Amino acid sequence: MKALIVLLATGTVMLAQTPPPTKSAAPAAKPAAPVAKAPAVNPLLHPETLKAKAPDSFKVKFTTTHGDFVVEVHRDWSPLGADRFYNLVKNRFFTNAAFFRIVPNFIVQFGMAPDPKVGAAWENATIKDDPMKATVHNTKGTLVYAKPEMPANARTTQLFINIGDNTRSLDPQGFSPFAEVTEGMDIVLGLYSGYGERPDQGHITAEGKAYLDKNFPKLDMVKSAVILPAEGAAAPAMKSTAPATKSTAAPAVKK
Repeated sequence: MKALIVLLATGTVMLAQTPPPTKSAAPAAKPAAPVAKAPAVNPLLHPETLKAKAPDSFKVKFTTTHGDFVVEVHRDWSPLGADRFYNLVKNRFFTNAAFFRIVPNFIVQFGMAPDPKVGAAWENATIKDDPMKATVHNTKGTLVYAKPEMPANARTTQLFINIGDNTRSLDPQGFSPFAEVTEGMDIVLGLYSGYGERPDQGHITAEGKAYLDKNFPKLDMVKSAVILPAEGAAAPAMKSTAPATKSTAAPAVKK
């Protein structure tokens, strides 16, 4: 009995000292690969998507390397032209665009894209001609689309500001104004004009801003063009930081 007890006791001790089998650890999961962000798409490369209708009237502030001026757009003067201008401004087409052609007492011309890729995208994005209004003329300060003599309905993005009264010369050719300078006409008249008509539009189309910077460094350019808030529009509500106060109004009386 003693020997059996010893054997059992010894066996018990041996079992107690044997460690339990360990569970094999699961292989570590590989970290998920980061999701690649899609590159931002420049809306100016897709003119067919920029079809918003302009308000009946709105103002745009041009900040230039020479100073600021403001134009007011009248959609009823030239609806298609106003809509195109509205979309160009909203999508910052005019940023870094140069005033590349200035003919004294006649016009200041601009609206060619500084990026050749953007220029190529808009080259065939034409809009139809708007008929002339009997009460609207190419007077000093009006904003108008440049267009070739032929074919018709070929307006794209190029604009000019009349810096003289061009009613007799441009009205018969169907150049329909869509806006007018309301502030800063002195800035428009003071834009650098020393190069005259020397900048070549073919080179601007092919090389953009790089061509102008290299060959015509004194040209003034648009730094920004933004749509101004409508007059009388409510300013954004400001959150109050003062603690809420209890109402002093009398409680409703039951009848």
